[in-house]
Amino acid sequence: MLEVAFVVPLHGPAGMFGPSCEACGRLAEEEINAAGGVLGRELRLRVVDGGAAPGEVAAKVAGLISDESVGAVAGWHISAVRQRIAPLVAGRVPYVYSPLYEGGETTPGVFLAGETPGRQVLPGLRWMAAELGIRSWCIVGDDYVWPRVSAAAARRYAPSCGALIADEVFVELGTQNFDAVLRRVARSGADGVLMFLVGSDAVQFNRAFAAAGLDATCVRFSPLMEENMLLATGAANAVGLYASAGYFESLPTTDSLDFSARYVRRFGVDAPALNSLGESCYEGLLLLAQLAERAGGMDPARMTASAEALAYSGPRGDVRMRGNHLLQNVYLAHADGLEFEVLAELTAGV
Repeated sequence: MLEVAFVVPLHGPAGMFGPSCEACGRLAEEEINAAGGVLGRELRLRVVDGGAAPGEVAAKVAGLISDESVGAVAGWHISAVRQRIAPLVAGRVPYVYSPLYEGGETTPGVFLAGETPGRQVLPGLRWMAAELGIRSWCIVGDDYVWPRVSAAAARRYAPSCGALIADEVFVELGTQNFDAVLRRVARSGADGVLMFLVGSDAVQFNRAFAAAGLDATCVRFSPLMEENMLLATGAANAVGLYASAGYFESLPTTDSLDFSARYVRRFGVDAPALNSLGESCYEGLLLLAQLAERAGGMDPARMTASAEALAYSGPRGDVRMRGNHLLQNVYLAHADGLEFEVLAELTAGV
């Protein structure tokens, strides 16, 4: 048996993703096992709450590795958690980090399944400038590594997009009151808000943004805005809201539609909303199984050596590895009521 520490948020600002992350993880577990497991071993997920303090999560995972309870780590959790887990895991067991993130992770044995700013934010800014004429932005983000590093990347990208970053505002994770932030947005005169907010923080911001009437003159663009957050935001508060991701539940591709059908068959129509963050957990476990099969074992160094030529098909279509990163198509969508309408393919993954 191969037990995997499956680190997903069960509470906190990202807790709303937990149910869909767990459901997608269970679907991957069942489908991988039905196909023969990982190198003939049954895959079993051991859920770890990734919504706890980063040091607490890392200590839990390190303990599971030390007593040989788990042979790999995977899941969706914020970068602050990843940065604490990675050095404790390095070279001991493979660690597949599923989410979109800020880029730059090089810890041995860590494999990245998600989107990075150069393939998600940069082409999104170019599309917004070319199609909507949005050339001035106010950045609003949570105050930790992913928003900070992604905002720095956006500043570098702006000149090549003919764009200007007019202001940047960062708030503590779990912020409920955005009054001061909205005043900064209004004073900036920006045409758009580039959002690096997580979960319930983004929901609260979207509601306050619309209540202040800023949606009449200013669009919003986020690389982390999925179906659960859209439902919580509400259709009336989502006018002019855009998102980019490697997967949307409404993505009209054969691979995506097939995945959605399997998800509904397994969990029913009342299952947690299928979304890019949950699907990334499925993708991460699929990547782990593919890496193990290609390397012929669970040794992280052998996985790294054999990863470069790895390619396969999944819910996101054809994907391939470059170094320790999984490359996939990235799409741009806008909120149409309580659903996302995919408007364009921003980046080709293969």
